[in-house]
Amino acid sequence: MNKNLFAYTLSFLLLAGAVVLGVTVGTVTISPQVLWNPSSDETAANILWNIRMPRVVLAGLVGAALAIAGAAFQGLLKNPLADPYTLGVSSGASVGAVTTLFFGITIPFLGIFTLPVLSMAGALATMLMVMAFAKLVDRSMKMETVILTGIIFSSFLGSVISLMIALTGEELRQIIGWLLGSVSMRGWPYVQMALPFLLIGSFLLWLNRRELNAMLFGEERAQHLGVNIKRSKMMILVSGSVLTGAAVAVSGTIGFVGLVVPHMVRLLWGSDHRHVLPLSFINGAALLIVCDLVSRTIISPTELPIGVITAFIGAPVFAFIFFRQRKGVA
Repeated sequence: MNKNLFAYTLSFLLLAGAVVLGVTVGTVTISPQVLWNPSSDETAANILWNIRMPRVVLAGLVGAALAIAGAAFQGLLKNPLADPYTLGVSSGASVGAVTTLFFGITIPFLGIFTLPVLSMAGALATMLMVMAFAKLVDRSMKMETVILTGIIFSSFLGSVISLMIALTGEELRQIIGWLLGSVSMRGWPYVQMALPFLLIGSFLLWLNRRELNAMLFGEERAQHLGVNIKRSKMMILVSGSVLTGAAVAVSGTIGFVGLVVPHMVRLLWGSDHRHVLPLSFINGAALLIVCDLVSRTIISPTELPIGVITAFIGAPVFAFIFFRQRKGVA
């Protein structure tokens, strides 16, 4: 079997298995038969389609968004330790969400969607400020400048979040719970809200797959190959930031997915972005669905934040990547 065909087949099987496990396993075990025959058990069908399925779909979308954004950033920066949070967009989204929780903000026409909308607004505002500041410092928008600008903004916004946590009272548990990440009790409306951003961002990254491949050889070589470096960099940075902002807005900060999945895909299947991007998308979705399943079943009926599970998995893998990279340099 062709290597790429095998990679896609295996990835889709893993995703399908993760979805089936995600909707059938829990406090109440549901037969897979309910998936195609809801009338066989109406109570189980209600739990499956109105509670578990939107949760699984949202976890899959968030995992896919973080993984494909991570793959793009790693390719653009030529660094396997880059992740979707490199530019500080997640810090902007977190400030929007934490501010909403801290001040108890509720916009009448948004209702329960006040938090994700203001979080997304924070992410977009941060992205625009990072780009504007980087361009002000260096008109050629070198990647080193963009990264350092992202670190500056991320550090500042992180201190704003810490200040609000230090001043908070009863909202502390809610804020910490959001920062650790969760897709619990979101429902189909959250899926519908996040889906357009995730699809558009992923599609724009897919359109730049050849440019990412060219940039692996360096910006000068890519320019000789006909790549509009400035436009491509801007498109990739904006698309990745939109994906990250949308993911953080609906689920909180979930680490390591965008770092681990693209690196493992490259390790197993090569660095061609025509395959790295879609394979990262599929496997990122599968990984986060499994992590969410573990988070709600490992000490059932208590739920762990999904960010805790991804950190337990991601930290050792991160250490392996770092050790492997340093060993290769030595």
